[in-house]
Parts: sequence; structure tokens; C-alpha cells
Amino acid sequence: MDVMSIVSSLMAMQMANTQQQIATRVLKSNLDSQAQVLQLLEPAAPAANNAPGIGGNLDISA
Repeated sequence: MDVMSIVSSLMAMQMANTQQQIATRVLKSNLDSQAQVLQLLEPAAPAANNAPGIGGNLDISA
């Protein structure tokens, strides 16, 4: 192997490593975002612990 092919392969390995790090960060960001959405969707407190009349259905028809 000549020097240029070794340098070329090392640069390719470094680029692959950088791409892997970026992909890992994007995946973690997506997972964090989904976790935040799920946190918003889950109720703040279980309905069983609420006072009577709290957390029931509200009729807003006119």
C-alpha cells in the first residue's frame, strides 16, 4: 500500500466516525423530543386523587 491509500482510508474512517456521532446526537434529540411530548400528554395527577367534580367531562355545547 502506498502512503496516499493509507491516508485516504484513515480520512474515510474519520468521516464515518463523525457521521456516526452526528446520527447518534440526532437520534438522542428525537428521543428527548418524543419524551417531552409524552410528558405533556400524560395527566399531571391521577384522576382518582382529585376532589369530587374535578377532572370530569365538561359539556360545552350551546
